[in-house]
Amino acid sequence: MAKIIHMMVRVLDEQRSLDFYAKAFGLEPAERLAFDGFTLIYLRNAENDFELELTVNHDRTTPYTHGDGYGHMAVAVDDLQREHARLSALGFPVTPVKEFAPGGALLARFFFVTDPDGYKTEILQRHGRYR
Repeated sequence: MAKIIHMMVRVLDEQRSLDFYAKAFGLEPAERLAFDGFTLIYLRNAENDFELELTVNHDRTTPYTHGDGYGHMAVAVDDLQREHARLSALGFPVTPVKEFAPGGALLARFFFVTDPDGYKTEILQRHGRYR
């Protein structure tokens, strides 16, 4: 069986992205690998061993486009309202909290936050399958 170990996004400004992911999700560099032309930075926190890989292409000067293929990364939290207020207070762009309850049964409470490169992360209240 395969184990999912990381997700990669390309970022324009290394420090700006490191600051965002540390403040938003407590992700810190687990390893930094510098190569000719690019650097890979693996971020994680104590909650799990799944990592977010930031790829910094050294010669890149223009923002990346996401096309119509990128969706989002998702994280689960214990207190959705507190996280919404915290991320809002940090000045990060967040959407309003929404509930998804098809047929009247609550499936999810969530909102999205967008990182400096335009990548969206869904923040879900721990509930049901979202643990």
